[in-house]
Amino acid sequence: MLVTTGKVHGGTIKLDDHNLPEGAVVTVLAPEGDETFELAPAEEAKLLAAMAEAERGETTSAVDILKQIRRS
Repeated sequence: MLVTTGKVHGGTIKLDDHNLPEGAVVTVLAPEGDETFELAPAEEAKLLAAMAEAERGETTSAVDILKQIRRS
């Protein structure tokens, strides 16, 4: 999984530091106005740990997750 940021220019999202392959499917989360969110320290630690795992390539494929869901 790749986590990056970017800006919209002329209706197109321009990523700051990554190029994705043509046709890549992406999910966009955009704040509305001055919207923010806060995490408790324990939640923030879990999020940072999960991001570090993803950066190291320690991920589970969607296929494997769906298999696990079907078995439960």
